[in-house]
Amino acid sequence: MRPHEKFMRLALHLAEKGKGLTRPNPMVGAVVVKGGNILGKGYHRAAGEPHAEVIALEEAGENAKGAELFVNLEPCCHYGRTPPCVEKIWESGIKKVVVAMSDPNPRVKGEGIRQLREKGIEVELGILQDQARQLNEVFIKYITTQEPFVIVKTAMSLDGKIATREGDSRWITGKESRQLVHLLRSQVDGVVVGIETVLRDDPALTTRLDDNLLAEDAARIIVDSNCRLPPEAKVINADSKAPTIAAISSKVPRQNYDLLVERGVEVLPLPTKQDKISLKDLLYSLGQRGMSSLLIEGGGTLNYGFLQEGLIDKLYLFIGPIICGGNEAPTPFSGEGVSFLSEAWGVKNIEIESYGDDLLLVGYPQKKKLREREADVHRTN
Repeated sequence: MRPHEKFMRLALHLAEKGKGLTRPNPMVGAVVVKGGNILGKGYHRAAGEPHAEVIALEEAGENAKGAELFVNLEPCCHYGRTPPCVEKIWESGIKKVVVAMSDPNPRVKGEGIRQLREKGIEVELGILQDQARQLNEVFIKYITTQEPFVIVKTAMSLDGKIATREGDSRWITGKESRQLVHLLRSQVDGVVVGIETVLRDDPALTTRLDDNLLAEDAARIIVDSNCRLPPEAKVINADSKAPTIAAISSKVPRQNYDLLVERGVEVLPLPTKQDKISLKDLLYSLGQRGMSSLLIEGGGTLNYGFLQEGLIDKLYLFIGPIICGGNEAPTPFSGEGVSFLSEAWGVKNIEIESYGDDLLLVGYPQKKKLREREADVHRTN
C-alpha cells in the first residue's frame, strides 16, 4: 500500500465515526503528516461543530508547518456555521493537501482546491476517490438534487417471503439483524411506511439501541393517500420527540384529518396518480424540509412503487434461515412486476454480510437489460 493510500484510509476511517451525526453535512476525516509521522487527526462530529481539518491542525499545532494534510473531501472555502477551512490550512503552514474527492456542493465544487493552489499550496486530488464517494453517497445525492437518499430495507425468508399467508412476520430475522435496523433508523432523517403496514402491525418506528447516544428517532412518515391513519396508532402516540408526518392526497377534505392535526401529526397533502401518492413529489417535499436520507420499511406495494419509479438508491435485504411457502404469502416487491427478464432490475456492487444466523445483502438497484449484460460478458470473453 502506498503511503498516501495508508493515510487517506485513516482519514476515511475517522470520517466514518460521524455517520448519522453530521447530516446534512458530509462525513469528513483529516490527518496531518510529516516525514511519515502522524502529527494530528480529527473528524467532523456534528453539524455546527469544528471541521475535521481544524481539529487535526489544532492537534498538530506549530508542527503543521511544512506538513501534509490528508482529507477525504475538498476543504470548504465559504462561511457557514463555521469559518472556511482553506484559511486555517493556509495559516497553519501546510505545504501540501491530499484530497480524495472534490466537494459536489455548488458553493464549493473545486473552489476550495483553486484557492489552496492560489495560495501556493500543492494539491493532489483523487486518492481513494471511489471509497470517498461511497462513504458520502447520502450527502452527494442530497446536495446535488435536493432530494433524500432512499434506502429500502426488508426482511425475508429463504424463499423470499416477508410474512406468512396469515400475515405473521415476527420475527423472520434474529436480534442481531433487528439491532442493525435500529442503528439504520438512527442514521437517517425519516422512516417511511405505508398505511397498510400501520394498520396491520401498528409499529412505533422508534429507535431502540443499547447505546443511548445513538438512539435518536427519525421522523415517522406514513404514506396514506386516503387519510386512514388511526389517531390511536403507535406512530402518533409513541414517546418520541420526532415528528409524525402523514402524506395524504391533496383531495382529502380538511375535516378528514383535523383530528390527526390535533394529535400533533404533520399532514402533507400531495398530488396523486391513480389514487396513489406521487412518491416523486413526496421526496421533493421531504428534501425541501432538509431531509437528506430516508429508510423505507414498507410492504411489497410501497417498495415496488419506489422501485418502479426508479427512486431507490440502496437496498438492505435481510434473509432469515426459514422457509414459509405459500402462494399468498407476501414478497418484498409486489405490484405488476415485469413480463420479461430483460426488463428486470439488476443489483450492482453487492456485499453480503452475516448477522447471527441471518444474511444481509446490500446493493444498488438499476434498470439494466439482461441482454446488455450478456453482451458485456461475450465482449469480455
